Amino acid sequence: MTDAFIYDTARTPRGKGRPDGSLHEVTSVALSARLLNAVKARNGLEGHAVEDVIWGNVTQVKEQGGCLARSAVLASDLDESIPGLSINRFCASGMEAVNLAANQVRAGAGSAYIAGGVEMMGRVAMGSDGAAIAVDPSLTFPTYFVPQGISADIIATEYGFTREDADKLAVESQRRAAQAWAEDRFAKSIVPVLDQNGLTILERDEYLRPGTTLEDLARLKPAFKDMGESMPGFDKVALLKYPHLPAIDHIHHAGNSSGIVDGAAAVLIGDAEFGKAHGLTPRARIRATAKIGTDPTIMLQARSTSPKDPARHGMSISDIDLIEVIEAFASVVLRFMQAFQVDPGIVNVNGGAIAMGHPLGATGAIIIGTLLDELERQDKTVGLATLCIASGMGAATIIERV
Repeated sequence: MTDAFIYDTARTPRGKGRPDGSLHEVTSVALSARLLNAVKARNGLEGHAVEDVIWGNVTQVKEQGGCLARSAVLASDLDESIPGLSINRFCASGMEAVNLAANQVRAGAGSAYIAGGVEMMGRVAMGSDGAAIAVDPSLTFPTYFVPQGISADIIATEYGFTREDADKLAVESQRRAAQAWAEDRFAKSIVPVLDQNGLTILERDEYLRPGTTLEDLARLKPAFKDMGESMPGFDKVALLKYPHLPAIDHIHHAGNSSGIVDGAAAVLIGDAEFGKAHGLTPRARIRATAKIGTDPTIMLQARSTSPKDPARHGMSISDIDLIEVIEAFASVVLRFMQAFQVDPGIVNVNGGAIAMGHPLGATGAIIIGTLLDELERQDKTVGLATLCIASGMGAATIIERV
């Protein structure tokens, strides 16, 4: 099987996903095209150099509707001969785009791809697509549907994580992210967003709240308590599914949950011949990909890899040097570390989505890039990027420096 190599990773800074956010006036197509152009220019590519653009985004309505990937290609400096494919695996859409591209390279279906994703959460509201899993009673009732925040609180209740546990993780995420920015650890991958006059709109993640303390977080009201305990009473739904739980402990709030932001990310993937033809040196190879489906109610416990996945590739979890786990909610990361008994010192070493935000369709590609940059900075070899996904799914990518 042909090796699939990562030649470049790029991302925009993440802007606050609301009307006063720096990227609010930038469309999803424009931001995507900006990133495609950056990958093309950074690597000296011709417009026809890649086989396809595979682009993830979650809320595929309005400006993010249609085939956003094709729209982005047409708005970019890539040739119109590049088709474009939009995909949606909820929060892992950007990662699944990368995995799909890598596996096509490995199978010989193309020599190079640009893969990643975008989400402009301040322009296209999360949930505005009216997904059947959330609104169709014929599906919501038999699957015991609850919103993701309730799922995160179920995990905390089931596995004994307290609000203090969650808040400590959130404070540490803020500290690590602030340190990473102070030391320019993201510099290799960041592509500043410019306006049509060439003036900088955003060059740093703007959601961070450096200096956040446990005392600050202790003052925040649980975000999902009301929806759980009052109408429509999602706690009752959860307890019907998990009757062994006495009650749902609502520990999550805005400070220990992922931030709503705008952003995009891209990964340039190709075979060895592509690199030689364009004078590019591979930075890593994609060693393995994985996906899983499981319980849709607790959903976020659908850990994106299991002990058998590294084993299938001749590895164990102890072979992993660094890990990026989506900080959708604090309990997700706490449960991952508990389940796999991994050292917190190798997980999200530069902070995560609690500190910097979670642009749904882009995050999977973001954390792959962050992982690779950090492997290089620390001179480590193998990294795992992994996400939980709505509706009870998970995805993972294992990369190895070359």
